Amino acid sequence: MSEYIPSPTKWVADQVELYEKSGGSDGITLRGLPVVIVTNIGWQTGAIRKTPLMKVVDGINYVLVASQGGAPKNPFWYHNLKNNPDVEIQDATIVHSMRVREVEDLPERKRLWDIAVKAYPPYQDYQDRTDRSIPVFIAEAR
Repeated sequence: MSEYIPSPTKWVADQVELYEKSGGSDGITLRGLPVVIVTNIGWQTGAIRKTPLMKVVDGINYVLVASQGGAPKNPFWYHNLKNNPDVEIQDATIVHSMRVREVEDLPERKRLWDIAVKAYPPYQDYQDRTDRSIPVFIAEAR
């Protein structure tokens, strides 16, 4: 079993801790909107990593947007998912075992991007302020 290493970013570590200590009944929103906790394996450390992401759903699947607020580089968790696509997603009190894939098919990506922007409008601002194409993943049941 791998060791859990909390995020070095304080608000991220605090959000995950609150979410998990409450069993998914507290800390389930960020900026007034619902979030999920994505548990993955660090591509360099092999450690368990956990990231709160805005909750974006497509039917029974989850859409994960690697925006990092429009930063010039992808977030670390992007590399984790590319290296090991098996994740757990905690949505409030329910934990799902899922497998992710980066969506590269342009029509599918656009459809999922539109769903993501509807769920969290700042995603479009983030895309507008960066030169990179913000990656979109779909998480599907294993």
